[in-house]
Amino acid sequence: MTLPHDYLERVYAGVLGKLIGVYLGRPFEGWTYERIMAELGEVWYYVHERLGLPLIVTDDDISGTFTFLRAMPDFGNTRSLTAEQIGQTWLNYLIENRTVLWWGGLGNSTEHTAYLRLKSGIPAPASGSIAVNGKVVAEQIGAQIFIDGWAMIAPGDPALAADLARRAASVSHDGEAVYGAQVLAAMEAQAFVEHDLHVLLETALSFIPRESVIYRLASDLREWREKFPDWREARRLIVEHYGYDKYAGNCHMVPNHALILLGLLYGEDDFQKTLMITNTAGWDTDCNSGNVGCLMGIKNGLAGIEAGPDWRGPLADRLYLPTADGGSCITDAARVTYQVANIGRALAGLPPLHPKSHARFHFELPGALQGFRPEPLVDGRSPMRLENVSGHSKHGRHSLALHYAHTALGQPARAATPTFLPPDALKMQGYSLFACPTLYPGQTVTAEVMADAGNQRPAICRMYLRRYGPGDALVRIYGPETALLSGETHVFSWRVPEMGGWPIAEIGVEINSPQGVPGTVYLDYLTWKGAPDAVFSRPEDAGLAWQTAWVNAADYFQSWVESFRVIQNHGTGMLIHGAADWEDYRVEADVTPHMAVAAGLAARVQGLKRYYALLLAPEGRLKLVKVRYQVTSVLAEADLPWEFGQTYLLGLEVKGRRLAASVGGEVLLSAVDEEDPYLNGAVALVCEEGRTATQAVTVRPA
Repeated sequence: MTLPHDYLERVYAGVLGKLIGVYLGRPFEGWTYERIMAELGEVWYYVHERLGLPLIVTDDDISGTFTFLRAMPDFGNTRSLTAEQIGQTWLNYLIENRTVLWWGGLGNSTEHTAYLRLKSGIPAPASGSIAVNGKVVAEQIGAQIFIDGWAMIAPGDPALAADLARRAASVSHDGEAVYGAQVLAAMEAQAFVEHDLHVLLETALSFIPRESVIYRLASDLREWREKFPDWREARRLIVEHYGYDKYAGNCHMVPNHALILLGLLYGEDDFQKTLMITNTAGWDTDCNSGNVGCLMGIKNGLAGIEAGPDWRGPLADRLYLPTADGGSCITDAARVTYQVANIGRALAGLPPLHPKSHARFHFELPGALQGFRPEPLVDGRSPMRLENVSGHSKHGRHSLALHYAHTALGQPARAATPTFLPPDALKMQGYSLFACPTLYPGQTVTAEVMADAGNQRPAICRMYLRRYGPGDALVRIYGPETALLSGETHVFSWRVPEMGGWPIAEIGVEINSPQGVPGTVYLDYLTWKGAPDAVFSRPEDAGLAWQTAWVNAADYFQSWVESFRVIQNHGTGMLIHGAADWEDYRVEADVTPHMAVAAGLAARVQGLKRYYALLLAPEGRLKLVKVRYQVTSVLAEADLPWEFGQTYLLGLEVKGRRLAASVGGEVLLSAVDEEDPYLNGAVALVCEEGRTATQAVTVRPA
């Protein structure tokens, strides 16, 4: 597989197209064509504000697409990745009844049904098969909505994309649902190297049976396109021949696949018009629109997205990926693009790309804002305008221009990017939103800024963050400051102070112009690294934000007398905190097992099925274990006659491949993990069938 010269940018356009399509169609998901026309008219642009809804939301189309793709790096970025391994990825990242999926029940929600099959020990592809779940359940839409990532890692190789789509789709689906997924994946993969839509469709159809409904449907749509110039007539024929009344279940693949082809065939190769048709036609609008947006983004690139209205401005690259890996929830389209593209590069035998020495915010993709937005003043306006520009970077090709203007009463201009859930997302309706902060006390933030050579006056520039406080109000905390003369460059270095247990919501840059003269400062990059140095416990007057910052993968997480009360009825429950970029550190916690089969703490947590744990285990044993999907390996163990109701100070240090476990400050167990070790990840409190309590969790660099 040879990568196209513009592979990275086209992946970015595909990711953006997916997001735009989902956010466009989500507010009226499930509406009929008649209702859409009566209440909204033709949908040419975002309508969330008209319906009083937020633009950036959690959605299974986005979360599933980029979460299930993590099977590739987790299993070594191999072309031989199996459906069974993708199914194991489901169990690792999904929190039952909470994240990613519509948890509608056995036999009602296709994905929930497949999850329960996987959980019960039925591996993929049997977990999604018609033989196990029946034809109706197996042929719903989910196989299609999660498929775009598999195409983006196989640019110009539709056969590989269709095969990967088959394996991924078969975890939860079968029959026509898999065929529809294969068609879309093959079209998207070929769109990296082929512009003609009809060639894309013909290529994709070669991978599915000619006798399938999806094949017949595509043939009918192409015939109707030749006969009827008005897309509305073709939509009427879809309803007549392939409508919801013809296919049982809540949201069948066939009718919605038809609307995807409708938009593509009648959209005249225009991003906006194609999305308009697909969305105005109704049914599962966010799913259909997301697939169409991704395909059109890949095919026509960023120029195709930017040819119409400003789709990207309100988006600012923002998205949420809520999974058991809570530190990866708050992310952006540029960051996801590099993750996807680096899988494609690995499959092509190429090294990964990490712009500006692994900088978190690097702005290297054209137009990328990476979540940065100006902070408005009281009247809703802002004295700052943001723009991704070429140049003004010592370390790459792009930078973020912070254009600041005169403000009344000397108010500063500010721009920030989220590091945790913003206040309006704490009570988001719909799909659950779980997230850990990405920035923590003890980590060192570095950022490089440059004043424009044409600035007429110095710019007083300083770092700041906002954390949550009592009543979930945001509290501003300032970092270092500098006065930038025209053309001058400065590198900030700021060790984040202790936050008293409160999560950090955002980080940004503030600019003051004492004489009120406008100017521009360029942000080359902003990043941080290192393990935290912090104590996590319940703050005084704690609100919703503090508790939300811990990913609850247990039956119950309560904060009563103790900060953390974890209760698990069956199996193993976890309360997770931290991020995947934590590497060498020591975690320590007081653990009081009130009644439990086992209790303890975990380090380098990479989901629910990938972590190290120190456990007060059955029969008076202390165990240091490694969990890898279905296998739990004991790395070291010793006698420790622990008792219910007694408190034990447990510590686990991870440094490279070495692990050391302590009780009461005394090291009792140690091990070296030589076989595929976990080298990074979050921390967690662990409870197996019972109740355990903890007052504080401490994490320090090792």
